[in-house]
Amino acid sequence: MLVASVNVNGIRAAARKGMGAWIESTDADVILLQEVRAPEELVAALVGETYEIVQQASALKGRAGVAVAVKKDFKIGRTSRGLMAGLEPGEDGQLVEPAVDTGRWVEVEVPELGTTFVSAYLHSGVADNVEKMAAKYAHLERVTQRLAELDAARQAGPAHVLVGGDFNIVHTPADIKNWKPNHNKTAGVLDAEIAYLDRWFGELGYVDAHRRLVGDMQGPYTWWSQRGKAFDNDAGWRIDYHMTSPELAEKATDARVDRADAYDARWSDHAPLVITYR
Repeated sequence: MLVASVNVNGIRAAARKGMGAWIESTDADVILLQEVRAPEELVAALVGETYEIVQQASALKGRAGVAVAVKKDFKIGRTSRGLMAGLEPGEDGQLVEPAVDTGRWVEVEVPELGTTFVSAYLHSGVADNVEKMAAKYAHLERVTQRLAELDAARQAGPAHVLVGGDFNIVHTPADIKNWKPNHNKTAGVLDAEIAYLDRWFGELGYVDAHRRLVGDMQGPYTWWSQRGKAFDNDAGWRIDYHMTSPELAEKATDARVDRADAYDARWSDHAPLVITYR
């Protein structure tokens, strides 16, 4: 089973810059896409007819958007668009996500692969913006609740869970080139954010499948700022993950980051994370 995850930073632009060639050459069974920023019909057209698309768009035009692309060789089971965990019913009894949280979470069960796949695009936040950080932490709380629910559901449903996507948080100094100038100063490198990953990879029992395969090496990074020479100097961040149930992590045999050969050859500011599971 070959699974890829990538923040495309706008699927229209990514397609113009070469995403299609990458999709064809990678030939993944499942692709988890973030920041598609386009309607489902267009996403399906740009990803190609080989795949079935399940997407959650953002309620905010031109923002976010996540999708799961599954090869049509496999039958799709349960799907769920949006993160409903931790929400209180409105006056009409319905659960409605805050607009800023939409387009950030979509779940797809693929029974033949024994896995529930989640494409997740977590808030980036701004360290000195109280409102944005409050939204990020509230969303992280709901993600934590849903992760626990998904783990419990493995008893009756697919045996494995794979949450892939752009978490917008590094976990350790090995995940960012410039730890010291960013630690507790920049969103994504705050101890309060990192504590959530500690909990997911600790108490909840999930595994960072990429880190498990590559060990304690620095990086490999998956995102580089557009500013300055970050890409050329490989001054990146590792903020894109395959977070899996323990048994699936044990099946992971190979991981790679499809970093472009040159700045001008990139089709996103993120590079795809591709992992093979036996």
